[in-house]
Amino acid sequence: MHTGLLLLVSAAAMLTGLGAGWTAPRVWLAATLTSLGVALVAALGVLVGGADWVWRSGFAVGGECLTFRLDAISAVFLVLLCGVGGMASVYAREYWAATEHPRSVRPGRVWWSVLMFNLGWVVLISNGLHFLIGWELFTLAAYFLITLDRQRREVRAAGWLYLGASHAAVLVLFAFFTLLAVRTGSWDLVPLRDRTELAPLFWLALFGFGLKAGMFPLHIWLPSAHANAPSHVSAMLSGVTLKIGIYGLVRFSGWLPVPAGAGWVVAALGVVSAVSGVAFALGQHDLKRLLAYHSVENIGIILIGLGFALAAVEQGNAAWGLLAMGGALLHVWNHGLFKALLFFGAGSVLHATGTRDMSRLGGLWRAMPWTAGWFALGAVAISGLPPLNGFVSEWLVFLGLFDATLGGGTPAWAAIPAAILLGVTGALALACFVKVCGVVFLGAPRSNEAARAHECGPAMCGAMGVSGGLCVAIGLAPVVFWPAIARAIGAWNPAWAGTGAPAPVLQLGWVHVGLVVLAAAAGWWLWRRVRSCGVARAVTWDCGYATPTARMQYTAGSFAGVITEWFAWILRQERHEQRPEGVFPSGASHDEHTPESVLEKVVEPAGQAVLRVSSMVRRLQHGRVQAYVLYILIGLVALAAWACLGGEPWQKTNGGAIRDSPLTQESARAPAVTAE
Repeated sequence: MHTGLLLLVSAAAMLTGLGAGWTAPRVWLAATLTSLGVALVAALGVLVGGADWVWRSGFAVGGECLTFRLDAISAVFLVLLCGVGGMASVYAREYWAATEHPRSVRPGRVWWSVLMFNLGWVVLISNGLHFLIGWELFTLAAYFLITLDRQRREVRAAGWLYLGASHAAVLVLFAFFTLLAVRTGSWDLVPLRDRTELAPLFWLALFGFGLKAGMFPLHIWLPSAHANAPSHVSAMLSGVTLKIGIYGLVRFSGWLPVPAGAGWVVAALGVVSAVSGVAFALGQHDLKRLLAYHSVENIGIILIGLGFALAAVEQGNAAWGLLAMGGALLHVWNHGLFKALLFFGAGSVLHATGTRDMSRLGGLWRAMPWTAGWFALGAVAISGLPPLNGFVSEWLVFLGLFDATLGGGTPAWAAIPAAILLGVTGALALACFVKVCGVVFLGAPRSNEAARAHECGPAMCGAMGVSGGLCVAIGLAPVVFWPAIARAIGAWNPAWAGTGAPAPVLQLGWVHVGLVVLAAAAGWWLWRRVRSCGVARAVTWDCGYATPTARMQYTAGSFAGVITEWFAWILRQERHEQRPEGVFPSGASHDEHTPESVLEKVVEPAGQAVLRVSSMVRRLQHGRVQAYVLYILIGLVALAAWACLGGEPWQKTNGGAIRDSPLTQESARAPAVTAE
């Protein structure tokens, strides 16, 4: 009962914030944080051992009764929504202030409340029709948030691409839920694991939810949307809304039967997403677009864990499936936290310099030490390095893959390349963020904008601090968070319920604590050593240049040039250069652009072909009755030709020819019935 009361208070507070968003910003922020805080308490209550909460209304909305369910799976995603949503709300108060954005700040607050409310609705609702309504409303809210700065052409284009892709996902999901309702006789969403005839519907769910999650190659909307949205919106898109696609896959792969081999398909898509995402990230010069491609990478890591867990259920092996699923669900939290931190840091850089082009930045650590420090912490986490949270979840996935190789057979043949490519993904991610931190924060400023940079205010720094602190907490004490993940695993597959924490989770926290203590001791000793020796500062050897300039530094393109050449077959980088000519050349330039290959090389040409065909077909509609009569005549002739040459047989009767249909055949075979 108390869970329902908490959620009712949360909904009321969010609706209060929705009403106050236009005129009372302080009331809006207080109501939003209250709503998210109360919902967080309700979700944590379920995760720490409370009973599942189910409520069904006595009235109908759209012909269906409202049904809400808060179980461990819903609670995992609701916790993520409340945590990232609360931090982003505080961050937005300073980042998207009324003094700088007077026209869009008020509608931004209103649409933010609509987004929060409907994300919570989707996670809690247990009716297919109402799920689609909430899904469509949060999609529209996200569109209006992405296009807050709609005066810019690229922002409008990114918004339309997001809206088009999202509606394609809605159409597929509408087919999924409609077919499910037709075959079950109800829109209610309940466990139906024994209904094997429903298994083919999984492919519709994979496409619809995978498109929303940004799974490669369905990620075409993601880079431009995340890059052009305001940074607090980018944090929500990457940290939470992508995970709603993962929520759909987790929820319905646990409630419905899954086709044979589907786990291997999901794992393969995860591997492709992880490697392709990090490869495209390496080729980016736009800071936020680079982070967007890392979202594709991390969605791939989650899908690898989910895919091997599905395969483990099919193989009847709980050991490695449990580890893989635990890593996937924990990475849902971890990616939400460190990706929100990184987008907050990128927003702070954009707020201070006005540019996202990494080749125009540099030397920001002097003017922005807090931003540089928190961003570096997020970079370590997303690279999967100890002792932070990214290492914990990726290590669990690795352990699941390692255990799968011990049994031999198909799991071993699938796990070995998956583990190798997952390791390659981590190495490339580390190289990518070494590039980012070196080019953006180290060295000398490459432009006047970078030279005039300043640190952000307390609200933005505070949001980064909270998300960074949670990344550290999960890394140092993963055993504290494991029971919540274990309850979600048990809700997904009841056969795995009640499983204790695996030994690596118990040991990993102590190892990480030891590493932190050793690093702190080494740092303190080195600092004391430097002070006692009286080391003087001097410029480094400058190779004979008395006054080095910022142009002598690595750029974002040159730093990763060697690595991006490895993936030239998929990146297809476009180079524009002006070589120096003559004895005294007047100028020279070199520019590289990494296009979105799937969008620009596949989707756009296909779309243009469809438009050309539709234009040709439209010419047939010209209003001439004679032509329409001719169309009918041609159709009748075609039907007659088909009937004579390729149609079904006809039989002769006294009245002429009638078609020997299956109905008449069945009637002929039926026994005669006599009346007594």
